[in-house]
Amino acid sequence: AGRAGRAGPPTLRRLHERAPTAALRRARQRTMAAMDTQPDTQQPEGAGVEALMTGSPALQAADYANYFSSYAYIYHQKQMLTDGARMRAYRDAIMFNKKCFEGKVVLDVGAGSGILSIWAAKAGAKKVIACEFTAMADHAKRLVEANGLSDVVEVRRSAVETLGLEKDSVDIIVSEWMGYFLLRESMLDSVLHARDNYLKPGGAIYPNRAALYWAPVALQGERDAKLAETAEGMADWDAFEDEMMREHDVDVRCLRAPYEVEQVDYHMKQAAWAELRDDQLAAPPCRFWSIDLYACTKAEAAGVAASPFQFPLPLDRVAAFAGWFDCHFEGSPADPAVEAVVLDTSPAEGYTHWGQQVFYVPPAPLRDACEASGRVPFATAGTIALKRQKGSVRLYDVDVTLNVAEDPAAPKVALSWELS
Repeated sequence: AGRAGRAGPPTLRRLHERAPTAALRRARQRTMAAMDTQPDTQQPEGAGVEALMTGSPALQAADYANYFSSYAYIYHQKQMLTDGARMRAYRDAIMFNKKCFEGKVVLDVGAGSGILSIWAAKAGAKKVIACEFTAMADHAKRLVEANGLSDVVEVRRSAVETLGLEKDSVDIIVSEWMGYFLLRESMLDSVLHARDNYLKPGGAIYPNRAALYWAPVALQGERDAKLAETAEGMADWDAFEDEMMREHDVDVRCLRAPYEVEQVDYHMKQAAWAELRDDQLAAPPCRFWSIDLYACTKAEAAGVAASPFQFPLPLDRVAAFAGWFDCHFEGSPADPAVEAVVLDTSPAEGYTHWGQQVFYVPPAPLRDACEASGRVPFATAGTIALKRQKGSVRLYDVDVTLNVAEDPAAPKVALSWELS
């Protein structure tokens, strides 16, 4: 996909922590107020995305507020449209493979602004169905009309799960479904629904496969800053305790422990977006999971079972891990791409709006485990798993175990972060 140009960004550039616009805040407030009057807003245990998209109005409203609402704003779409690596990969995958698109019926799942649909039409598709669940569908329709493609592209405001196309009526599915660390947002479920219900036998999916990568990163300073913020928060609490007793004669010490849990959770147990440099990797990355969109089931796409990794780095030098993904556009076995394209979100390839996800490692559990075992492992080895959070199928927990002894039965250090 190539390297996107950038002008000397800071080591960790947090693009996604800005406050939402006033309009977005008001929209969320209206939606959440409506939810307050609805009894059925809890996601069923073990339910997938299809259950959300076809569930009760209250369940759909909750999902819209928590996930879809931001995609209805042009500022959000603009952020993705100015991601050079993303745009080049999809443009090249479609426009360099016009022979695969000519005369075909194309379904764009989660069309957003309609950019992929526009390219598919320009590549010679006979018919393009741009399926977009949010009000961005209205803007996509305007863009299609402005580019003179209304005779080819039909924009439908709908969930793909309720689109109602005929069975085996689509030649190609295109979709930009990837979230942070690939799986966050669980939009892959919707692509697989389209595959199982609308794609012809031998049809193509763009992209058709993806993989996840994992590596330790040299971010000791950033990790220590997180620890310092946690300590500062607790020092502030201690002053608060004194003030509450002195000024108001109320003892709040019983809340100190749960407050500390909150602080640690906020500073150390949340994945952090980052733009890393390749020289910040502390060891070569490993590919720990891959998925073939032609062959996988929804259950296989829902998460990652515990997968092994090993790095030539002493365990006590691990300050953080980082994760990212790549996607491949290769056409289908029946109609392979003339020119395959790769979208790579690794540190080596420069900026993308996905960035990399960083997971800070607290030093105390590693230190205690090494002291208990009497040794510091010369390699960092363990397993990583991704699983959907209870009560939210679009968010994930990342669970890691780290080996302290060579004996597989020996106790391990267990760490967990939220990919929220």
